[in-house]
Amino acid sequence: MAKAAVGQICSSNSMTANLAQCVKLVGQAASAGAKILFLPEASDYLGTSAQESLSLARPVASSPFVTGLQTAAAKHSIGVHVGIHVPVTVKPIDNASTANPVLSSIPQSEAGNASKTTNTDTTTKLYNRTIYITPTGTLHSSGSYDKLHLFDYASLRESASTQAGSRLIAPIPSPIGRLGSLICFDLRFPEPALHLTTHSGEGGPAQILLYPSAFTVPTGRAHWEVLLRSRAIETQSYVIAAAQVGAHNIDAYSPSSEKKPRVSYGHSMVVDPWGRVILKMKGVRPDWDGEDSSDAAEPGAVGELGIVDIDLEEWGRVREKMPLIRRT
Repeated sequence: MAKAAVGQICSSNSMTANLAQCVKLVGQAASAGAKILFLPEASDYLGTSAQESLSLARPVASSPFVTGLQTAAAKHSIGVHVGIHVPVTVKPIDNASTANPVLSSIPQSEAGNASKTTNTDTTTKLYNRTIYITPTGTLHSSGSYDKLHLFDYASLRESASTQAGSRLIAPIPSPIGRLGSLICFDLRFPEPALHLTTHSGEGGPAQILLYPSAFTVPTGRAHWEVLLRSRAIETQSYVIAAAQVGAHNIDAYSPSSEKKPRVSYGHSMVVDPWGRVILKMKGVRPDWDGEDSSDAAEPGAVGELGIVDIDLEEWGRVREKMPLIRRT
Protein backbone atom coordinates (compact mmCIF):
# COMPACT_ATOMS: atom_id res chain seq x y z
CA MET A 1 0.00 0.00 0.00
CA ALA A 2 1.33 3.45 -0.93
CA LYS A 3 0.08 7.00 -0.47
CA ALA A 4 -0.87 9.16 -3.44
CA ALA A 5 -1.65 12.87 -3.36
CA VAL A 6 -4.14 14.81 -5.48
CA GLY A 7 -3.66 18.55 -5.86
CA GLN A 8 -6.41 20.94 -6.89
CA ILE A 9 -5.55 24.35 -8.38
CA CYS A 10 -7.10 27.23 -10.31
CA SER A 11 -4.80 27.98 -13.23
CA SER A 12 -4.60 31.45 -14.76
CA ASN A 13 -2.64 32.98 -17.62
CA SER A 14 0.34 33.47 -15.27
CA MET A 15 2.65 30.48 -15.58
CA THR A 16 4.69 31.83 -12.65
CA ALA A 17 1.67 31.92 -10.34
CA ASN A 18 0.55 28.48 -11.47
CA LEU A 19 4.00 27.02 -10.82
CA ALA A 20 3.96 28.50 -7.33
CA GLN A 21 0.63 26.78 -6.59
CA CYS A 22 1.98 23.45 -7.82
CA VAL A 23 5.35 23.66 -6.07
CA LYS A 24 3.58 24.35 -2.78
CA LEU A 25 1.47 21.23 -3.28
CA VAL A 26 4.58 19.18 -4.10
CA GLY A 27 6.07 20.07 -0.72
CA GLN A 28 2.82 19.42 1.13
CA ALA A 29 2.35 16.05 -0.59
CA ALA A 30 5.86 14.92 0.28
CA SER A 31 5.41 16.02 3.91
CA ALA A 32 2.22 13.91 4.06
CA GLY A 33 4.16 10.83 2.98
CA ALA A 34 2.85 10.61 -0.58
CA LYS A 35 5.02 8.92 -3.20
CA ILE A 36 3.41 10.76 -6.12
CA LEU A 37 1.34 13.91 -6.71
CA PHE A 38 -1.34 14.16 -9.38
CA LEU A 39 -2.12 17.63 -10.75
CA PRO A 40 -4.88 18.73 -13.16
CA GLU A 41 -5.09 19.20 -16.88
CA ALA A 42 -3.61 22.51 -18.07
CA SER A 43 -1.76 23.14 -14.82
CA ASP A 44 0.78 25.32 -16.61
CA TYR A 45 -1.84 27.88 -17.68
CA LEU A 46 -5.38 28.60 -18.82
CA GLY A 47 -5.59 31.62 -21.12
CA THR A 48 -8.41 34.07 -21.65
CA SER A 49 -8.56 33.18 -25.36
CA ALA A 50 -7.25 30.67 -27.86
CA GLN A 51 -4.81 33.28 -29.13
CA GLU A 52 -3.38 33.88 -25.66
CA SER A 53 -3.09 30.15 -25.04
CA LEU A 54 -1.07 29.72 -28.22
CA SER A 55 1.24 32.59 -27.24
CA LEU A 56 1.92 31.12 -23.79
CA ALA A 57 2.84 27.59 -24.92
CA ARG A 58 6.46 26.48 -24.60
CA PRO A 59 8.27 23.33 -25.76
CA VAL A 60 8.74 20.88 -22.90
CA ALA A 61 12.53 21.28 -22.84
CA SER A 62 12.36 25.06 -22.39
CA SER A 63 9.20 25.41 -20.31
CA PRO A 64 9.93 27.17 -17.01
CA PHE A 65 6.85 25.47 -15.58
CA VAL A 66 8.19 22.00 -16.37
CA THR A 67 11.73 22.71 -15.20
CA GLY A 68 10.38 24.26 -12.01
CA LEU A 69 8.34 21.16 -11.24
CA GLN A 70 11.31 18.92 -12.04
CA THR A 71 13.37 20.81 -9.48
CA ALA A 72 10.62 20.51 -6.86
CA ALA A 73 10.12 16.78 -7.54
CA ALA A 74 13.84 16.10 -7.13
CA LYS A 75 14.06 18.21 -3.98
CA HIS A 76 11.26 16.27 -2.29
CA SER A 77 11.88 12.86 -3.96
CA ILE A 78 8.30 12.57 -5.19
CA GLY A 79 6.80 11.73 -8.58
CA VAL A 80 4.58 14.32 -10.28
CA HIS A 81 2.00 13.70 -13.02
CA VAL A 82 0.78 16.95 -14.55
CA GLY A 83 -1.07 18.44 -17.52
CA ILE A 84 0.60 21.04 -19.76
CA HIS A 85 0.38 22.62 -23.22
CA VAL A 86 2.96 22.04 -25.97
CA PRO A 87 3.12 23.95 -29.29
CA VAL A 88 3.03 21.87 -32.46
CA THR A 89 3.33 22.83 -36.12
CA VAL A 90 0.39 21.48 -38.11
CA LYS A 91 -0.81 21.44 -41.69
CA PRO A 92 -4.53 21.84 -42.44
CA ILE A 93 -6.16 18.88 -44.17
CA ASP A 94 -7.58 19.57 -47.64
CA ASN A 95 -11.37 19.80 -47.72
CA ALA A 96 -11.43 20.00 -43.93
CA SER A 97 -14.98 21.33 -44.05
CA THR A 98 -16.21 17.85 -44.90
CA ALA A 99 -14.00 16.08 -42.40
CA ASN A 100 -14.24 15.47 -38.68
CA PRO A 101 -13.53 18.96 -37.24
CA VAL A 102 -11.37 17.46 -34.50
CA LEU A 103 -9.10 16.06 -37.23
CA SER A 104 -8.88 19.16 -39.39
CA SER A 105 -5.07 19.23 -39.36
CA ILE A 106 -2.12 16.88 -39.17
CA PRO A 107 0.99 17.46 -37.03
CA GLN A 108 4.28 18.25 -38.75
CA SER A 109 6.60 18.67 -35.76
CA GLU A 110 6.59 20.03 -32.23
CA ALA A 111 7.36 23.75 -32.33
CA GLY A 112 10.88 24.38 -31.16
CA ASN A 113 12.11 21.03 -32.48
CA ALA A 114 11.69 21.66 -36.18
CA SER A 115 14.11 23.25 -38.59
CA LYS A 116 13.08 26.71 -39.77
CA THR A 117 10.67 26.61 -42.65
CA THR A 118 8.95 29.15 -44.88
CA ASN A 119 6.05 26.85 -45.66
CA THR A 120 2.99 29.10 -45.51
CA ASP A 121 0.67 26.08 -45.44
CA THR A 122 1.50 25.35 -41.82
CA THR A 123 0.30 26.93 -38.59
CA THR A 124 0.70 26.35 -34.87
CA LYS A 125 -1.67 24.51 -32.58
CA LEU A 126 -1.31 22.98 -29.12
CA TYR A 127 -1.02 19.50 -27.75
CA ASN A 128 -3.01 19.05 -24.54
CA ARG A 129 -0.42 16.82 -22.88
CA THR A 130 0.34 15.07 -19.63
CA ILE A 131 3.87 14.28 -18.52
CA TYR A 132 5.30 12.20 -15.70
CA ILE A 133 8.22 13.54 -13.68
CA THR A 134 9.98 10.81 -11.71
CA PRO A 135 11.05 11.21 -8.05
CA THR A 136 14.56 12.02 -9.29
CA GLY A 137 13.22 15.00 -11.24
CA THR A 138 13.71 13.49 -14.69
CA LEU A 139 11.00 13.28 -17.34
CA HIS A 140 9.89 9.71 -17.97
CA SER A 141 11.06 9.01 -21.51
CA SER A 142 7.79 7.39 -22.61
CA GLY A 143 5.42 9.08 -20.17
CA SER A 144 4.00 11.84 -22.39
CA TYR A 145 0.40 11.48 -23.56
CA ASP A 146 -1.49 13.83 -25.90
CA LYS A 147 -5.27 14.06 -25.41
CA LEU A 148 -7.12 12.00 -28.01
CA HIS A 149 -10.65 13.37 -27.65
CA LEU A 150 -11.06 17.14 -27.84
CA PHE A 151 -13.82 19.07 -26.08
CA ASP A 152 -16.19 20.99 -28.35
CA TYR A 153 -19.18 21.97 -26.21
CA ALA A 154 -21.27 25.14 -26.09
CA SER A 155 -18.91 28.09 -26.61
CA LEU A 156 -15.77 26.04 -25.94
CA ARG A 157 -14.04 24.76 -29.10
CA GLU A 158 -10.88 22.99 -28.06
CA SER A 159 -10.34 21.64 -31.58
CA ALA A 160 -9.92 25.16 -32.96
CA SER A 161 -6.53 25.55 -31.29
CA THR A 162 -5.59 22.03 -30.13
CA GLN A 163 -4.23 19.15 -32.15
CA ALA A 164 -5.72 15.78 -31.24
CA GLY A 165 -3.27 13.13 -30.12
CA SER A 166 -2.75 10.09 -32.31
CA ARG A 167 -2.26 7.19 -29.90
CA LEU A 168 -2.44 5.82 -26.40
CA ILE A 169 0.78 5.22 -24.52
CA ALA A 170 1.77 2.12 -22.58
CA PRO A 171 1.09 2.17 -18.83
CA ILE A 172 3.75 4.07 -16.90
CA PRO A 173 5.46 2.40 -13.93
CA SER A 174 5.25 4.54 -10.79
CA PRO A 175 5.75 4.19 -7.01
CA ILE A 176 2.04 3.34 -6.58
CA GLY A 177 1.46 1.10 -9.60
CA ARG A 178 1.08 1.21 -13.38
CA LEU A 179 -0.56 4.43 -14.61
CA GLY A 180 -2.91 4.61 -17.59
CA SER A 181 -2.82 8.14 -19.02
CA LEU A 182 -5.99 9.80 -20.29
CA ILE A 183 -7.27 13.39 -20.05
CA CYS A 184 -10.63 15.01 -19.24
CA PHE A 185 -12.97 14.50 -22.25
CA ASP A 186 -11.38 11.06 -22.81
CA LEU A 187 -13.47 10.09 -19.77
CA ARG A 188 -16.61 9.89 -21.94
CA PHE A 189 -15.13 7.09 -24.06
CA PRO A 190 -14.81 3.69 -22.36
CA GLU A 191 -12.71 2.07 -25.09
CA PRO A 192 -9.34 3.71 -24.22
CA ALA A 193 -9.78 2.82 -20.54
CA LEU A 194 -10.64 -0.78 -21.41
CA HIS A 195 -7.65 -1.03 -23.73
CA LEU A 196 -5.21 0.29 -21.13
CA THR A 197 -6.49 -2.02 -18.40
CA THR A 198 -6.89 -5.24 -20.39
CA HIS A 199 -4.02 -5.26 -22.87
CA SER A 200 -0.85 -6.33 -21.14
CA GLY A 201 2.10 -4.41 -22.50
CA GLU A 202 5.66 -5.13 -21.58
CA GLY A 203 4.99 -4.26 -17.94
CA GLY A 204 1.35 -5.33 -17.64
CA PRO A 205 -2.01 -3.56 -17.82
CA ALA A 206 -2.73 -0.25 -16.15
CA GLN A 207 -3.81 -0.54 -12.52
CA ILE A 208 -4.68 3.14 -12.10
CA LEU A 209 -6.47 5.24 -14.71
CA LEU A 210 -5.75 8.98 -14.73
CA TYR A 211 -8.17 11.70 -15.81
CA PRO A 212 -6.62 15.11 -15.02
CA SER A 213 -9.41 17.51 -15.92
CA ALA A 214 -10.91 20.97 -16.17
CA PHE A 215 -14.60 20.04 -16.29
CA THR A 216 -17.22 22.70 -16.86
CA VAL A 217 -19.83 23.22 -14.15
CA PRO A 218 -22.88 21.95 -16.13
CA THR A 219 -21.12 18.77 -17.29
CA GLY A 220 -19.50 18.28 -13.89
CA ARG A 221 -22.76 18.47 -11.99
CA ALA A 222 -24.43 16.07 -14.40
CA HIS A 223 -21.75 13.52 -15.22
CA TRP A 224 -18.44 13.84 -13.33
CA GLU A 225 -18.91 11.29 -10.55
CA VAL A 226 -21.01 8.81 -12.51
CA LEU A 227 -18.46 8.69 -15.34
CA LEU A 228 -15.49 8.27 -13.01
CA ARG A 229 -17.21 5.48 -11.09
CA SER A 230 -18.26 3.82 -14.35
CA ARG A 231 -14.70 3.73 -15.67
CA ALA A 232 -13.50 2.24 -12.35
CA ILE A 233 -16.22 -0.42 -12.22
CA GLU A 234 -15.99 -1.60 -15.82
CA THR A 235 -12.17 -1.78 -15.78
CA GLN A 236 -11.82 -2.93 -12.14
CA SER A 237 -9.13 -0.31 -11.68
CA TYR A 238 -8.37 2.68 -9.53
CA VAL A 239 -9.35 6.01 -11.08
CA ILE A 240 -7.60 9.23 -10.07
CA ALA A 241 -8.98 12.53 -11.38
CA ALA A 242 -7.21 15.73 -10.35
CA ALA A 243 -9.34 18.71 -11.33
CA GLN A 244 -9.12 22.43 -11.90
CA VAL A 245 -11.49 24.41 -9.68
CA GLY A 246 -12.98 27.91 -9.54
CA ALA A 247 -12.99 30.98 -11.78
CA HIS A 248 -9.99 31.40 -14.06
CA ASN A 249 -8.46 34.82 -14.81
CA ILE A 250 -11.26 36.58 -12.98
CA ASP A 251 -9.29 39.86 -12.83
CA ALA A 252 -9.28 40.02 -16.63
CA TYR A 253 -13.06 40.48 -16.75
CA SER A 254 -15.02 43.59 -15.89
CA PRO A 255 -18.01 43.06 -13.57
CA SER A 256 -20.15 44.83 -16.18
CA SER A 257 -18.91 42.67 -19.05
CA GLU A 258 -21.31 40.25 -20.69
CA LYS A 259 -18.47 37.74 -21.00
CA LYS A 260 -17.91 35.77 -17.81
CA PRO A 261 -14.74 34.01 -16.63
CA ARG A 262 -14.42 30.33 -17.30
CA VAL A 263 -15.26 28.32 -14.17
CA SER A 264 -14.07 24.77 -13.51
CA TYR A 265 -16.07 22.28 -11.46
CA GLY A 266 -13.35 20.84 -9.21
CA HIS A 267 -14.37 17.98 -6.88
CA SER A 268 -11.20 15.98 -7.61
CA MET A 269 -11.90 12.33 -6.96
CA VAL A 270 -10.35 8.92 -6.43
CA VAL A 271 -12.42 5.76 -7.01
CA ASP A 272 -11.32 2.24 -6.08
CA PRO A 273 -11.66 -0.87 -8.32
CA TRP A 274 -15.05 -1.73 -6.75
CA GLY A 275 -16.43 1.69 -7.66
CA ARG A 276 -16.27 3.19 -4.17
CA VAL A 277 -15.39 6.88 -3.95
CA ILE A 278 -12.47 6.93 -1.51
CA LEU A 279 -11.61 10.62 -1.96
CA LYS A 280 -13.82 13.53 -2.96
CA MET A 281 -12.50 17.06 -2.70
CA LYS A 282 -14.21 20.45 -2.62
CA GLY A 283 -15.41 22.25 -5.70
CA VAL A 284 -18.03 24.61 -7.07
CA ARG A 285 -20.74 25.23 -4.47
CA PRO A 286 -23.91 23.21 -5.02
CA ASP A 287 -26.02 26.37 -4.83
CA TRP A 288 -23.87 28.50 -7.18
CA ASP A 289 -26.21 30.04 -9.75
CA GLY A 290 -23.60 30.94 -12.37
CA GLU A 291 -23.64 34.67 -11.69
CA ASP A 292 -20.93 35.79 -9.24
CA SER A 293 -17.83 33.90 -10.44
CA SER A 294 -15.76 35.08 -7.49
CA ASP A 295 -18.06 33.14 -5.19
CA ALA A 296 -18.30 29.98 -7.29
CA ALA A 297 -15.95 27.68 -5.38
CA GLU A 298 -16.29 26.39 -1.84
CA PRO A 299 -13.83 27.89 0.65
CA GLY A 300 -10.56 25.95 0.61
CA ALA A 301 -11.20 24.29 -2.76
CA VAL A 302 -8.34 26.10 -4.54
CA GLY A 303 -5.05 24.71 -3.32
CA GLU A 304 -6.66 21.73 -1.59
CA LEU A 305 -4.58 18.58 -1.19
CA GLY A 306 -6.06 15.10 -0.84
CA ILE A 307 -4.19 12.01 0.35
CA VAL A 308 -5.32 8.47 -0.40
CA ASP A 309 -3.93 4.95 0.01
CA ILE A 310 -3.59 2.88 -3.16
CA ASP A 311 -3.81 -0.82 -2.35
CA LEU A 312 -2.77 -2.99 -5.28
CA GLU A 313 -3.77 -6.10 -3.33
CA GLU A 314 -7.35 -4.78 -3.45
CA TRP A 315 -6.95 -4.30 -7.21
CA GLY A 316 -6.00 -7.99 -7.45
CA ARG A 317 -8.78 -9.16 -5.12
CA VAL A 318 -11.53 -7.44 -7.09
CA ARG A 319 -10.33 -8.99 -10.33
CA GLU A 320 -9.94 -12.43 -8.79
CA LYS A 321 -13.41 -12.50 -7.21
CA MET A 322 -15.20 -11.20 -10.30
CA PRO A 323 -13.25 -12.13 -13.43
CA LEU A 324 -14.58 -10.29 -16.46
CA ILE A 325 -14.20 -12.73 -19.34
CA ARG A 326 -14.89 -10.60 -22.39
CA ARG A 327 -16.55 -12.01 -25.50
CA THR A 328 -16.40 -8.80 -27.51
